[in-house]
Amino acid sequence: MDRPAQNPDFTIPQNWEGYTSEEHARWNMLYERQAKLLPGRACDEFLAGLAALNLNEGGIPDFRRMNQKLHALTGWTVVAVPHLVPDEIFFEHLANRRFPAGRFIRGADQIDYIQEPDVFHDVFGHVPMLALPVFADHMQDYGKAGIRALRYDGLKMVARLYWYTVEFGLVRSPQGLRVYGSGIVSSRTETLFALESESPNRIAFNLPRVMNTDYRIDDFQETYFVLESFDALRAESFQDFLPLFKAAQGKAPLVPGHVDRTDSVIHRGTQDYARSKAQAAE
Repeated sequence: MDRPAQNPDFTIPQNWEGYTSEEHARWNMLYERQAKLLPGRACDEFLAGLAALNLNEGGIPDFRRMNQKLHALTGWTVVAVPHLVPDEIFFEHLANRRFPAGRFIRGADQIDYIQEPDVFHDVFGHVPMLALPVFADHMQDYGKAGIRALRYDGLKMVARLYWYTVEFGLVRSPQGLRVYGSGIVSSRTETLFALESESPNRIAFNLPRVMNTDYRIDDFQETYFVLESFDALRAESFQDFLPLFKAAQGKAPLVPGHVDRTDSVIHRGTQDYARSKAQAAE
């Protein structure tokens, strides 16, 4: 497929008609696998968004059709991009209720893991939560905060907030812990690890703690942070981050598996998985 022309904001046409039957079949396989796994594991809000957007109409969703439903619910749209976009472009899109999504889908040899986000991770993983008004508003607030963070050397701290919530967050429910982060819900193996493994820590969400904790980008997380609710996430995150940026200056961030004496620990992990991977790498 020819590489489409890129706009100044890094958007490109999705060119839905250009997807092959094999690519649509790959989406269907990934969708069906996660759809069977997530009930009882993903939060009700994610599952409701998935149903409302009807992302299993047959193959990779056409953004034009999907956006009609999403925009009617929360005013958001999804825009296609060729790859990860620069931070300032990403934040600008979010601040204007546009979510940038990769248009390519992973290869048959990358079904269980792909480092660069593809259309399955971005659409299946992220977009259902954008159908929830409070989360949609939080994402716009986050985009505006990200723009400000670039001016005050706070990029790493807001990136950690995104990672431990939007990408790899857990939330309490009356039935127990549930996943909602896109990096979890779009991955069979991380869904099971995040909820059922004894290895990772599960710690109650605390904004300064999250923003000062490093994360893993190449493997399962050593710590997951747990929200009380999505309303609580927006309330705690809807503030001026500048004092937090200033307080962190000159201080080393916490390592991913750290448990602090001030943490509200839901489950203190064994870290057996992280230790075994570290030993294997020696």
